Amino acid sequence: MSLGLLGKKLGMSQIFDKDGKLVPVTYIQAGPCYVVQKKTKDTDGYEAVQVGFGEKKEKNVTKPQQGHFKKGNVPLLRYVREFRLEDGNGDVPEVGAVLDVDLFKEGDHIDIVGVSKGRGFASPIKRWHVSRGPETHGSMYHRRAGSQGASSYPSRTWKNKKGAGHMGAERSTVINLVVVKTDKEKNLIMVRGSVPGHPNSFVMIRKTVRAKKAARQLFLQATAAERAKAAASKVINPLKASKKGGK
Repeated sequence: MSLGLLGKKLGMSQIFDKDGKLVPVTYIQAGPCYVVQKKTKDTDGYEAVQVGFGEKKEKNVTKPQQGHFKKGNVPLLRYVREFRLEDGNGDVPEVGAVLDVDLFKEGDHIDIVGVSKGRGFASPIKRWHVSRGPETHGSMYHRRAGSQGASSYPSRTWKNKKGAGHMGAERSTVINLVVVKTDKEKNLIMVRGSVPGHPNSFVMIRKTVRAKKAARQLFLQATAAERAKAAASKVINPLKASKKGGK
């Protein structure tokens, strides 16, 4: 994993990109983030950087946490997470440094980690998308959970049976999203698509783990015009032409 940012999901909107297309985006307030601690292989057994975001009142911070933030010479922070680093990563910021949206640029592919919206105690139909019963009158079987196991054998419910239960409010990662635009003055990152969590929830932003897929997508975007031009100029054999339009 490489260095990333912490931020707050503000909500969704839509903007026009440079090609004039209407793009659905999520606004994320990413930064300023502070480097609270650096972990090394010698002292901690692994390489990592601890980053914090969002200031907090002193009365709401415990004394050990206050000492930890004071040691790093950073404000009292609300949301603190670690970013594991690969061995030999030389460009590691110092403790107390400030990270902002300059870490990412337009067109970058990123992963966003957050906590999904809590749905409470949900039925199997909502939670697992299982099939429902007939909606006709008299069927007496509409949105029930279904069979839980035969009576003679196994005389119990199989493990991992999809049933009703608590849904949502758990860590969720959306991978390979694209940065549409950044605003350094307002510390905003506009990401194409949706992000887990409710508005004002905290999220982690990091470079995507799907590097090969992201590179392939960038290549296809860069060569889209050339491939369209080549397809238009391709000589068509009339004997093999389709019956639909002759192409």
